[in-house]
Amino acid sequence: MKFLKWFFITVLGLVLALVLYVTVIFNPNDFKPQIVELVKEQTGRNLTIGSDLSWTFFPTLGIKLGQLTLSNPQGFTNSAMVAVNQVVAEVALMPLLKKEVEISQLNLDGLTLNLETQKDGRTSFDGLAGRAASKATAESTTKSSTTKHATLARLDIGGVAITNTKIINIDHLNKTEQIFDLKELTLGRFQLGEFAPLKYEFSAILPDIKLVSQGEGQLKVAQDLQTITINDFAVSNQVTGEGIPNGSLKADLNTSLIVALDKQTMNLVLSSFSAANIDAKGKLDIAYGSKIPSVVAKLEVGDVDLDALLPKQEGEASSQDKPAATASNAVEPDLRAMKSVNLDVDVSVKSVKVANLKTQNWVMKLQMKSGIADIKQLSADLYGGTVSATARLDGREKVAKYQFDEHLSGVDIRALLIDMAEVDMLDGKANFNVAGKGRSLLPDNLKKNLVANGKFEIADGAIHGVNIPQMIREAKAKLGGDLSASSSSSEKKTDFTSMTGSFHVANGVVSNPDLDMASPLIRLTGAGTANIINEALDYKLTTSVVGSLEGQGGETRDALYGVEIPFVISGTMSDPKFALDTKALLDSKLKDETDKLKDKLFKKFGGF
Repeated sequence: MKFLKWFFITVLGLVLALVLYVTVIFNPNDFKPQIVELVKEQTGRNLTIGSDLSWTFFPTLGIKLGQLTLSNPQGFTNSAMVAVNQVVAEVALMPLLKKEVEISQLNLDGLTLNLETQKDGRTSFDGLAGRAASKATAESTTKSSTTKHATLARLDIGGVAITNTKIINIDHLNKTEQIFDLKELTLGRFQLGEFAPLKYEFSAILPDIKLVSQGEGQLKVAQDLQTITINDFAVSNQVTGEGIPNGSLKADLNTSLIVALDKQTMNLVLSSFSAANIDAKGKLDIAYGSKIPSVVAKLEVGDVDLDALLPKQEGEASSQDKPAATASNAVEPDLRAMKSVNLDVDVSVKSVKVANLKTQNWVMKLQMKSGIADIKQLSADLYGGTVSATARLDGREKVAKYQFDEHLSGVDIRALLIDMAEVDMLDGKANFNVAGKGRSLLPDNLKKNLVANGKFEIADGAIHGVNIPQMIREAKAKLGGDLSASSSSSEKKTDFTSMTGSFHVANGVVSNPDLDMASPLIRLTGAGTANIINEALDYKLTTSVVGSLEGQGGETRDALYGVEIPFVISGTMSDPKFALDTKALLDSKLKDETDKLKDKLFKKFGGF
């Protein structure tokens, strides 16, 4: 017992002697010139330590320094690359002997990082690696393969505070400047296996936007240091700028996150998300251990009004005043990023409004692998009916390829065309099937390169803008000498019971070879084209009377019954023009009068 007593007294005496020597005789500031010289030798930079270094040894082992600067290379705008106002770090000494780390405080205040990129490509980081960089890299690579997971008996941090941190990034090559300002990042009392409060306040000024973000939540690191958990992390963001819809956008989210470092996975639960009147929730699972990370996502989104996100147009110049975009200066979208991640996404959306087009109950299931995106399901409720589709986008080549198969069922075609293209031409319940493929995602090329085939059927509808039976009645009356016939009081609409046909799309032109429209009064058949680039219509049709042109109540068969009369549709989709071939009516009139004369002659001469 006496031996142990004197042993501990001896050890304590040595410690006290060491502390006395360090604090009284040894001055850490004596090493400042050597530190400055070493930094100069390794990097060519000037290190300045403005204030004296102060140490603490018991009960904490700590350091406090301030007014620290590291210079930029010569010729740079900012003389200092790094400037630090104050750094304070204190670690309890005795717990270290038991592999326990107890940090009473860790503070960093007033860090300013000035980064520059010169026109010749030189940056503020050039030369910082020093001559030992390659050796250090090789050694770290070797050690990484054999190092086991670090473990600590205990880790206790009284608090971490990083305040007034600013990063300024100036790019003279691209003439841009970015400013990142971390006003505050604090971590409360932290112990392994226990949650600690985390809080931050951050802002960024970029060339086109300004971001202000703040958040707080709970952070936990597992005892084996292999799992990081963040719970109830509430983040509020405010983005402003000319490129932002309506100049400003606020986005709030509440999320929880688990990162498993040993398994190299990340699991995120999005409890709520709100931005631009769009609400969403869901979950995201990421496996980042392989060369190509995998992402599995499931999202539920509320009402989405994309039109509200578009900038308001006031005094917009006419299309004649705007320079037309040409294929020569347009650039294909870069889809190389599709190869860098594998996706499995399941999204449901309550409603979507875009370009005044209204849809509800969207469901999309998408898988992306090796640069190919497959939409396994895309369905929605659309204007009283439904739409369903499958599609594939191949982004492996410079010019993307795509293919699709789409089906519309029971859709109110008039409401759809009015909202989608401001075209009031057709009415009725439409069934529509189309399958197609193409290359290029440029708007002009989408129309030119699309190749598709399809069929359509419209029931109990009408053609708006023309009353074909009335046109025939007027033409017939005028040919009979009644020049007062007019359609001013007649509604310009032609009702039909069915309209069917097939179509082929190529080189920007929709060809419809077999249009067939049936109604109680007339029959319309023929073929035509619709140019989807300039919207020009060119239809050559034939109409024939199948009932009384007087409609219901007409008791006698019309004189033009069975006569085929050419009918032409021209103009554009938004302004179609309709015309009858009156010469055919005249020929049929002459034929009718000739037949009547023949009948009279036969009767007069006894049937000869």
